Amino acid sequence: MARVRQEALSSLLTARDVRDLATRLGVRPTKTLGQNFVVDANTVRRIVRLADLDRDDVVVEVGPGLGSLTLALLEVADRVVAVEIDPVLAAELPTTVGARARAGTSFDVVLADAVAVEQLPGPAPTALVANLPYNVAVPVLLSMLARFGTLRHGLVMVQSEVADRLVAPPGSRTYGVPSVKTAWYAEARRAGSVPPPVFWPVPRVDSGLVAFTCRRPPSTSATREEVFAVVDAAFAQRRKTLRAALAGWAGSAAAAEQALRAAGVDPSARGEQLGVEDFARIAEAGPAAPRPPA
Repeated sequence: MARVRQEALSSLLTARDVRDLATRLGVRPTKTLGQNFVVDANTVRRIVRLADLDRDDVVVEVGPGLGSLTLALLEVADRVVAVEIDPVLAAELPTTVGARARAGTSFDVVLADAVAVEQLPGPAPTALVANLPYNVAVPVLLSMLARFGTLRHGLVMVQSEVADRLVAPPGSRTYGVPSVKTAWYAEARRAGSVPPPVFWPVPRVDSGLVAFTCRRPPSTSATREEVFAVVDAAFAQRRKTLRAALAGWAGSAAAAEQALRAAGVDPSARGEQLGVEDFARIAEAGPAAPRPPA
């Protein structure tokens, strides 16, 4: 972990700056790490504007890369903590921030996998703003929401199709596991689109912006793990009725029907018809989720 406190004026990275930095560091963006760097200053400022940050927000950024979005965040928020898995990029980021960010801001970079990070330095984060790697966007978002209950709001950039899934309401074609699990933590909405040419390298798909406002989970005696087990089972075989889809979870189709009726859910319904509150009621009425041995 490296820390720097800023006393310089803000200066965002240009497309040439990004490529020059990458060349000097010997960095070649890889699909393995989902690296597509934003090279357009207007885009990162737009992302920050849509994130609706306050000066006192403590922002956590996942996958800062070479620092394009990081610098734009530090124009608005006084503190940013970046989580970066690439050791070369993590080592360089404090230098970039130190040379370019506005005076009076503080910054930390944590070398870690965002899916596994358990703790962040300094005050607890209140906002998540990130250009999430396409290949791990959903697990990263859900893990951050699960681990950092102090988050109040945020905005993430993901593949357009993933954005549709995160914000989909019950009954829609794209509604599924990511939709329900995101709804457990927050109200999510589409905040715009981002075209491929603003990235380097240029991806073959469009990106979407998803804004979210955190809220309390549904009132239930079931644990999050128990509710999510029902969600996973319900969508494992989308064409099946809940009576059939939840048979393995409940122990039998008959036990699944009993739990569904106790929860006030039609056993012939399908998972895509239910909201997160419905899944919570089913979890309450069914068998306890398996727990790891002590």
